Amino acid sequence: MNQAKNNRRQGTNKRSQRNPKQAPAEGQNGLSLRAEAARALVPILNARGSLASLDDSRVAPRDRALLREICYGVCRTLPRLEALASVLLKSSFKARDTDIQALLLVGIYQLLYLRIPAHAAVGETAGAARLLDKGWATRVLNGCLRRLQREASEMQAKVDRDPAVALLHPVWWLKALRQAWPNDWREIAIANNQAGPMTLRVNRRRTSQEAYLERLRENGIEARPCEHAPDGLTLETPCDVSALPGFAEGNVSVQDEAAQLAIELLGPALAPRPGAQVLDACSAPGGKTAHLLEAFDVSLQALDSDAERLQRVEGTLERLGLSAQLSAADAGEQDWWDGTPFDAILLDAPCSGSGVIRRHPDIKRLRRPDDIGQLAALQARLLDNLWQTLASGGTLVYATCSVLPEENSEQITAFLERTPDAEIDTPQGLAWGVESGAGRQLLPREHGHDGFFYARLKRK
Repeated sequence: MNQAKNNRRQGTNKRSQRNPKQAPAEGQNGLSLRAEAARALVPILNARGSLASLDDSRVAPRDRALLREICYGVCRTLPRLEALASVLLKSSFKARDTDIQALLLVGIYQLLYLRIPAHAAVGETAGAARLLDKGWATRVLNGCLRRLQREASEMQAKVDRDPAVALLHPVWWLKALRQAWPNDWREIAIANNQAGPMTLRVNRRRTSQEAYLERLRENGIEARPCEHAPDGLTLETPCDVSALPGFAEGNVSVQDEAAQLAIELLGPALAPRPGAQVLDACSAPGGKTAHLLEAFDVSLQALDSDAERLQRVEGTLERLGLSAQLSAADAGEQDWWDGTPFDAILLDAPCSGSGVIRRHPDIKRLRRPDDIGQLAALQARLLDNLWQTLASGGTLVYATCSVLPEENSEQITAFLERTPDAEIDTPQGLAWGVESGAGRQLLPREHGHDGFFYARLKRK
């Protein structure tokens, strides 16, 4: 999902170009917040950027959480917002006015989904057009949003007749989900539309799940143990990591429950083997790398093709007091490999992200149908190449944060057919997920884990 950095400030006005870090004048915070939200959304609406590059440095510190809520919320509800915008507008905005289109979506989102006084949502959204050097749009935005105030119920009922609008997914996404999961596709879509819970992973080298749960309660933070991940705790209410006791000291990390299950599959290959040679391919941002090192005494090499993202792995390990060999290289090649076979490999492969849409709602706009085939081809190349670096008798765990069979069960079936020395080793009867070909599929659950796929393979 990485996008070019030069896209993230598309639509910036002349004043902000002269001094991009200048704080808004007193009394202008509401206007500046909405203008910045519109600027951040422009590259996403044009499918040329992502929320990963969201820059909140030009809004007042107290408004930064609201900026994120608006940007993520607009992406999460985009099909409905765009359908309503088309009803409100007599004619579409020109391509050069995508920032005004974004501002209209920001206004609609506030009126329908946020507890912001209507006069502020309307007045400050319309007024923000002046900060985009497009004062002419103030009257247009004001008229559209005031009409929505009057006719919101009728308009929503009208646009929601389209299932893609009602379920907040593009048509092709719903078709893919329905084809893959005919009995579950609607529940998957509904779960995708909810913000994911904040789940923690307790560092078992420093504390335990029970001890840290008690520590959270002592600090007024309510949490519950995860259903399947033995190191996991899910917070009742998300909070800033600075509020988590012992976070800076490495006692705990943020990681979804589904992602924590990787070590449950790798454990049998590593627990009795101190010093085992382990590869974490496609390792950034480093959550699974760190979890492996917290759980097992192994020699680990963390590989990622993106040197900048690999720095995040380094930062994560430094905070947790862990160490690994970091390599910026392509896992589809072997120029990084010294020839020593690995006892275990974790391949957390690049994928569509269809299982984590609730955490990255811009995926619904940025992905295209033909991306799935391209990603599947990349996954196959990585599997074939990394298998050659695995020791005889070694274990490879293949993982994706996808719910689509092309990237998961079908991918592993095809690999087994063309790889004579590979055999299925995924445990039967696991308490989590559902059987899916040679692997195990977790579907996103409201108030629970993300969507994830795992398959464990053994080299004969």
